[in-house]
Amino acid sequence: MQDTSQKLVKKKRSKKKLVLISIPVLVGVLAGLWYGGLGLMNSRSFQFFCPLVQRVNTDQKVVALTFDDGPAPGTTEKLLQTLAEARVKATFFLIGDQIEKYPALAHMIVAAGHEVGNHSYSHQRMIFKPYSFYQDEIERTDRLIRQAGYQGDIYFRPPFGKKLVGLPQYLCEHQRKTIMWDVEPDSESDVAASTEKLADYTISHAQPGSIVILHTMYESRATSLDAVGSIIKGLQARGYSFKTMAELLAYQHA
Repeated sequence: MQDTSQKLVKKKRSKKKLVLISIPVLVGVLAGLWYGGLGLMNSRSFQFFCPLVQRVNTDQKVVALTFDDGPAPGTTEKLLQTLAEARVKATFFLIGDQIEKYPALAHMIVAAGHEVGNHSYSHQRMIFKPYSFYQDEIERTDRLIRQAGYQGDIYFRPPFGKKLVGLPQYLCEHQRKTIMWDVEPDSESDVAASTEKLADYTISHAQPGSIVILHTMYESRATSLDAVGSIIKGLQARGYSFKTMAELLAYQHA
């Protein structure tokens, strides 16, 4: 009887130890999955299902200037003037509800010969949403882009660069290219505070095939808007030419 009691006590102790050991292991696994998910969600170079484009693999001195958000009154016109004076074509990833508010500005971008991409309708983080959300955000914006007169391929850039499973699945099913970037000067707070620093950073970090992202549509990003002319001149002085995303993709090595 005593042996049986001792065995039961030992068995309970073993179970307790197992539980105590399992809890930190489980926490560790969950933490790993969480941080791994964050890494995938924010990755500039990887997504599930279909490949994305962070930079084009080429040895030619070509880069793409891309502008996110907008269109917005005042800043859009200034940016278009700067690009026209430099005779440079760029790619604008526009937000659907902004096109809806300012259709004339979207028409101006298209009429100036620039490329237009889709940056969602509402600029919400496109993660942990139903499939219908991705579909509506993208297709609604596509329609607005077409109404602005744009006829070319419409590439997609996820708001905040965030994507996980549902969004890449939709894009892959519809054979849509996800365009990311490899040079992001105005997201560095110390760089973004100065027009000169912002231009110098972009010029020094650009490589053949680079995709430069800038946020020039907001008054709070005046340094980004002011830096565009210097960025163009600085990169041209180094032998670079500017391409739209469609043109840049044509340089991709197999």
